[in-house]
Amino acid sequence: MEWCRRGRGVLIDMITGQCLFGDIRFEYRGELGHASYCHCSDCRRHTGSAFNTVVAVSETGFKLTGGKPAEYTTQGESGRGITRHFCSRCGSPVFGSSPSHPGRIYIKAGALDNPENIQVSHQSWFSSAVPWAFISADLRAFEKGSVGASDSLEFSK
Repeated sequence: MEWCRRGRGVLIDMITGQCLFGDIRFEYRGELGHASYCHCSDCRRHTGSAFNTVVAVSETGFKLTGGKPAEYTTQGESGRGITRHFCSRCGSPVFGSSPSHPGRIYIKAGALDNPENIQVSHQSWFSSAVPWAFISADLRAFEKGSVGASDSLEFSK
């Protein structure tokens, strides 16, 4: 599936995704918008990570195929409201919406069944990025897990 590698504005057959437990499922058919990183403090706290990664899509092509997400609305760093839709059982963020962008849904890239196909076009709120968000190619890496890492890495008390 090469849907996002071709860039913004590509019509696709369908993308699918779900929460961690699979209770909340969705599909999208239509034209893809941009994929982006957001570094604002609201997105960091929402994801529990250095940044949020989303794919913008039209609300008309988005369909929940399983479950009903819980939601809450906060005021983002921009001062605009954003509604976060998530699984109330596992806590996985699934998508976002905002009255500032009517008709648009922001699917969480990590909730996609094929997130490896995402090609991010830009970053927003870069002034709020944490300095450790960049992952150096020289950083020690483990193909799967970190078996044996605690044996060889020193930890300070």
